[in-house]
Amino acid sequence: MNKKDIAVNKLKSLGDIILEDVHQNNVPAIKVPSRGTSNIVYDTEKRYYVLGDRYGKRSLGNVKQISKIAQMVYVANFCKDLVRRNKTATLREMYYVSEGWDVDFGDQQESNIVGEDLEVTLGMTREDLGLMPEEDGASVYGKITMQEDDVEINALRSGKSGYTISPTIDDVQFVDHDVRRVIAVETMGMFHRLVQEEAYKKFDTLIVGLKGQAARATRRFLKRVNEELNLPVYICNDGDPWGFHIAMVIISGSAKLAHVNHQLATPDARFLGVTASDIINYDLPTDPLKDIDVLRLKELSKDPRYKDEHWQVEIKKMLKIGKKAEQQSFSKYGLEYVVDTYLPEKLDSME
Repeated sequence: MNKKDIAVNKLKSLGDIILEDVHQNNVPAIKVPSRGTSNIVYDTEKRYYVLGDRYGKRSLGNVKQISKIAQMVYVANFCKDLVRRNKTATLREMYYVSEGWDVDFGDQQESNIVGEDLEVTLGMTREDLGLMPEEDGASVYGKITMQEDDVEINALRSGKSGYTISPTIDDVQFVDHDVRRVIAVETMGMFHRLVQEEAYKKFDTLIVGLKGQAARATRRFLKRVNEELNLPVYICNDGDPWGFHIAMVIISGSAKLAHVNHQLATPDARFLGVTASDIINYDLPTDPLKDIDVLRLKELSKDPRYKDEHWQVEIKKMLKIGKKAEQQSFSKYGLEYVVDTYLPEKLDSME
């Protein structure tokens, strides 16, 4: 059975559960896995957050839950129609389509949450259900060839901006590649710098521009190339707690998406920099840590994802020096420095 048929069957099963209760003169109810913080657990073996086994029950016998069940059924029916017709819709489009339904969403955030409820209840990603985010994924540049539908795509011949990762990245097949690693960078400014300096040749690498916090499609792409193509993944972000967090979401997932981290997290990905040690060793231009930065660093130090000694050392060091630095700060030594000096030295020390 293909993914489309599985999605349609699971969506239909949601309605069947309600109908079965009606036929048996029971009050219809739906079991929804809890996404509360008490049910989100960091799995030390898997090295990412997972959902526990607690469930909540939404019952038509509870007046407060009637609208929630109705919203869920409408969204499920909308998704079933999308999947059957091989269509997709953005979360924003679904919100506006819902204006014509007999249920009401207060705002798009509410309809987004119902979409997530459907994900976790059915055990499928929203992309499998035809729902797409508004934004595209990251950009990829380098020697990799992929096939999407009947179209062959070469990320080296897609222009200087590279190939844009589609939200439907699971429908893309990897045809061929000639790279040894992947370097993902937080900013598109650094992405374009690496492309201009032909880092893809020098390091036999795919270059991925994350565009800040990595979209789900980006995280899925990085996981797939790591596992399917056996390529090591390195992440180069700003040297501040927010850059650390962006990297860690790629590595160990987020608590919010505990129900799909098994498809998104890349536990073997490694943080290349910018570290507090880099700030010192390369005498980088810095900004002082703000109070909110200090607070965030202290939070990270207690987060189980950062229990590794390397992370603990870097967090404490950053707190001690009281400074942070951006990726582009290496430009102090010239535009070519990051490719000619920094990346070779860091990769050599890590590999």
